[in-house]
Amino acid sequence: MAAVAEEIPIQKEESEGLVLGEEDDEHDSKEKVLQKYFLQEWELVKSLLDEIVSNGRVSDPSVSHKIRSIMDKYQEQGQLLEPYLESIVTPLMFIVRSKTIELGVASEKILEVVKPICIIIYSLVTVCGYKAVIRFFPHQVSDLELAVSLLEKCHNTKSVSSLRQESSGEMEAKCVMLLWLSILVLVPFDISSIDTSIASNTDLGEHETAPLVLKIIGFCKDYLSNAGPMRSIAALLLSKLLTRPDMPKAFSSFVDWTDEVLSSAKDDVMNHFRLLGAVEALASIFKAGGQKLLLVVVPKVWRAASLLINSSYADKSPLLRKYLMKLTQRIGFTCLPHRFPSWRYVSKTSSLGENMSLSASREDQSNGGTHFDDCNSKNSSSFPQDEEDMDVPEIVEEIIEMLLTGLRDTDTVVRWSAAKGIGRITSRLTSALSEEVLSSVLELFSPGEGDGSWHGGCLALAELARRGLLLPTSLPKVVPVVVKALHYDIRRGPHSVGSHVRDAAAYVCWAFGRAYYHSDMRSILDQLAPHLLTVACYDREVNCRRAAAAAFQENVGRQGNYPHGIDIVNTADYFSLSSRLYSYNQVAIFIAQYEGYLYPFVDELIYNKICHWDKGLRELASEALSALVKYDPEYFAESVLEKLIPCTLSSDLCMRHGATLAVGELVLALHKCNYALSSDKQKHVAGVVPAIEKARLYRGKGGEIMRSAVSRFIECISLFSCSLTEKIKRSLLDTLNENLRHPNSQIQDAAVRALKHFVQAYLVAAHSGGTSDITSKYLELLTDQNVAIRRGSALAIGVLPYELLAGRWRDVLTKLCSCCTVEDNPDDRDAEARVNAVKGLVSVCEILTKEKGAADAPSGEDDISLFLMIKNEVMTSLLKALDDYSVDNRGDVGSWVREAAMDGLERCTYILCKNDSFIGRSGEVESSSELHDSDMVENSRLSSTFDANLATSIVGGICKQAVEKMDKLREAAAKVLQRILYCKLVYIPHIPFREKLEEIVPDIADLKWAVPSFTYPRFVQLLQFSCYSQSVLSGLVISIGGLQESLRNASLSALLNYLQADEIENQDDRISREAMLANDMLWVLQQYKRRDRVIVPTLKTIEILFSKKIFLTMEARTVVFCAGVLDSLAIELKASKDFAKLYAGIAILGYISSTPDDAINNRAFSYLLGFLGHRYPKIRKASAEQVYLVLLQNGNLMSESKIEIALEVISETCWDGDVEAARLQRLELCNLVGLEADQVRKFDGVLKRNIERKPAATDEHASYSSLVGSSGF
Repeated sequence: MAAVAEEIPIQKEESEGLVLGEEDDEHDSKEKVLQKYFLQEWELVKSLLDEIVSNGRVSDPSVSHKIRSIMDKYQEQGQLLEPYLESIVTPLMFIVRSKTIELGVASEKILEVVKPICIIIYSLVTVCGYKAVIRFFPHQVSDLELAVSLLEKCHNTKSVSSLRQESSGEMEAKCVMLLWLSILVLVPFDISSIDTSIASNTDLGEHETAPLVLKIIGFCKDYLSNAGPMRSIAALLLSKLLTRPDMPKAFSSFVDWTDEVLSSAKDDVMNHFRLLGAVEALASIFKAGGQKLLLVVVPKVWRAASLLINSSYADKSPLLRKYLMKLTQRIGFTCLPHRFPSWRYVSKTSSLGENMSLSASREDQSNGGTHFDDCNSKNSSSFPQDEEDMDVPEIVEEIIEMLLTGLRDTDTVVRWSAAKGIGRITSRLTSALSEEVLSSVLELFSPGEGDGSWHGGCLALAELARRGLLLPTSLPKVVPVVVKALHYDIRRGPHSVGSHVRDAAAYVCWAFGRAYYHSDMRSILDQLAPHLLTVACYDREVNCRRAAAAAFQENVGRQGNYPHGIDIVNTADYFSLSSRLYSYNQVAIFIAQYEGYLYPFVDELIYNKICHWDKGLRELASEALSALVKYDPEYFAESVLEKLIPCTLSSDLCMRHGATLAVGELVLALHKCNYALSSDKQKHVAGVVPAIEKARLYRGKGGEIMRSAVSRFIECISLFSCSLTEKIKRSLLDTLNENLRHPNSQIQDAAVRALKHFVQAYLVAAHSGGTSDITSKYLELLTDQNVAIRRGSALAIGVLPYELLAGRWRDVLTKLCSCCTVEDNPDDRDAEARVNAVKGLVSVCEILTKEKGAADAPSGEDDISLFLMIKNEVMTSLLKALDDYSVDNRGDVGSWVREAAMDGLERCTYILCKNDSFIGRSGEVESSSELHDSDMVENSRLSSTFDANLATSIVGGICKQAVEKMDKLREAAAKVLQRILYCKLVYIPHIPFREKLEEIVPDIADLKWAVPSFTYPRFVQLLQFSCYSQSVLSGLVISIGGLQESLRNASLSALLNYLQADEIENQDDRISREAMLANDMLWVLQQYKRRDRVIVPTLKTIEILFSKKIFLTMEARTVVFCAGVLDSLAIELKASKDFAKLYAGIAILGYISSTPDDAINNRAFSYLLGFLGHRYPKIRKASAEQVYLVLLQNGNLMSESKIEIALEVISETCWDGDVEAARLQRLELCNLVGLEADQVRKFDGVLKRNIERKPAATDEHASYSSLVGSSGF
């Protein structure tokens, strides 16, 4: 018990600590909760604000921009900042007010205080809106004149920069002052009693406008012509000021001014903005003013506005038309009496109890007409006169007509404004007039109207529904129109229009769900739900899919008790519908299982999506249609196929393409559902392709699209094994052969896929005669002059079944191996043909060995020869393909061959290793029995199909690709090597230094092999192994000496880290690494002699390594390496016109000339002097610079006195001038060094012979200019 008593306090303390450690929002202070969930940077902002308040100003301008950048993050969630507005705005505005009083408006320093603060305040206005911010502005009566004076001070300043990031606060200060005045002008006193200037002005009449007001109006008129945000704020200020009771004269004067502006519209920029400002100001005044004040000026304003709407000037400005729509609807709103119509549909009340009782009462009613609640009856009692007798001014009819015209506008913002205007004005009309308005809106949906009218009509219907102005009795004539709008898609050339209409129609359905009780919507939702879900699943545009799903969700959530509604909403959510593929093949299939959705989905796919203008959508629709077959196979077989088969011959390309794909997919899907088509149906299906060919639908526009579709159709019926006559079989085979000859790779790929199944289904399985001729035909076509035929034939051979390959497999493999190599004739070279040959070769090997491997053991000499041929010839061809670096105008097209070859090497490696492992197992079985000597020899020969030499060649070739310059190939090579090392199907033996390779390439998925900084440090470790070093180095120099700087830096850094690694314990090991690298570098120079693709980057690499003091400290080995490099340079630089090679070679000669060995440096220096007489001036100049540096660094070449003379000769000679003069100076240098002229003139011999062949080019600069022009210098 004592122990238990001791444990209780401990547990209590732990629980208390746990509670204290946890975050408890309920007991935390308001500030902590706000900081956690709202403004996360509040501590930083608060510290900056405290500093501003303590200093009474913004001492550092960057503080304002820092706070603004924080606020900008909340642009889309401004409500998160609202709890902080008072603590931010109040102290800042207090500083503005107090500093203005303290310093005086006349002070030049006041703007330095005000502008940075206004930047912060205006950033809050842009994020939270002006209404939320101005609540915390000071509004004492005495501040009015102060604010006007500040505005006057700011008005005379100009912005230094138009860029927001570089703003110094001029624009922000004007906006904040105007907003401040919009609050101050609401003071409940006559402004003339506040204006201190009136006391000294005795001439002011009783009804004259106060000077202070005139000053404000003058500023606002200036800002109404501004293109910035001041225009809207000035309009707001005028609406507050001019609608005051003590401003009748100022109001009349301003209206006269706007009438003049609207009447005298001119086509210039300043007039455009003034016109926008005047209309916006009038719209704001009609929003804020009282009916009694505004009715007086309505005729004048409407006359000017109506003329402007119909003018050509308004046609050019969507923003002007939007403001005119706002003004028009507010004029109409002003002309109608304020009333709450008793006929309005009220969907909810303010009391929860009333809502529940009202809902229960509506459930008891059987009719679906208009229901009047207590609220409506109370409202009707307040209007004793019959509402049908209400007088509607004539101007209102014109205004409604103008708004209906606005619904047809070409711009969405104008249509949206007009739709809201229709809703607002209808709310003050009688029931009969509202029906007329509805009829006018429905006329917008006539077939002759454009997409803008349909969109505007949908917006208007949504506004009427939201405001309860669309009665349930009108829904039967509205819903069919909305359904049509949900599927609105009009073809316009190569595209279509209508996505905005479908989006707006979904908005109408969303408004229905919010506006009506479920008793009124029950039948309507049954009509709308299939169409909404059809759009949600199958619409091309993601915004339409999401809008339709949101409308369905709103109706399910608010109407309730909808069958399977929750399950559908959970599946068709915002994120799942973002992918069109997922919507078609997953979401739609899930929804189709419920009653009432399958057949609408099928109809949508058949009539709208199979014939869609988007090719990808047609292909997707055919797949989606076949995925629905499982729900009613008989319906698809009897009804859908009957509709689609005639469409395959349609004159419309989109229809026949989609129908051909759909028929093929449906037939295959019916086969998978074990549904047997009748013989008549199979006959109709079999006749599709011959009918297409008879109609010559491959010709002309769309022929390529139809070829791909027909190939897919043949593939589907082959998988289905549809019964075909011999004539149709031959016809289909000819069709596939024609498609194989097509130059379009997509058509070829589709034909190859179809051929694979067609041959197996109709030629092999049926034991059709003439099958042996197919292989011979394709083999002959491998050497055709047409490259497209060669490409298709190679792919076709790769998919032929074993039965067609077994008789001539030697010829097939030999022919394909020869096609993998680069063609001798440059005109016949084609990279795609070689890629397809590699793919076909590997595929044939797999087919042959798979079938032979189906038997328990290789049986006979024929099978043994197959594996030996794969080892000796196929693998050799694939390894040669790794050296395909062909280039054309598309770039390194050989990379396609190399990538295919790596994949082929991997697959053939598995073939040979599986064979070896099988032989090993069979050998163990036979070990107990006695074997003849010949059998032992044969068994030994078989066991060597995959040996160490082959493994080394494969791994070395792949590692070479892993260190070259193309990111895609490096990644592919590393992944291939990774799969070989960790293959689970069969162990790959005989790989040298396998442990190190596994360390370099670990068995981890998703490693960043394409990133140079990740790949090179790993693979460069293979330079220490002689079996891999030469291959790796031959690829590494391409990256180090390449043009891409980031790749060069990463590869060079990896090599230097390898040579100078910290783990190298002594200097001898480091020198041995350099010596091994030097030997491999000489091997690269010899192996790739006169092949500039490798030699140029190799020379650049040697130059870079020499600059890092690599190879220069190997003692005796340095001499051997330098001698080898000089031998290569003598060959490579002779008669070379490659500037990059010449520059690198000259730099290398400079480094070698500076070595201490006399024999080597004298030889290199003599070569270097020879380039002083080169035909190209830039080469002579570069050589002179190197000679100068060598003489400074190596004093052993000549005596000190001669060195000074030589340096003087070099520095005073113009080496890029006349060539003969340069050669004379070179002769003088040779004399100083002690070299005979003949030793260096050998560099001029070839050049002289070239010059003699072209005596016309006497001007060396002319030939030089042509060279550099072609070289890109």
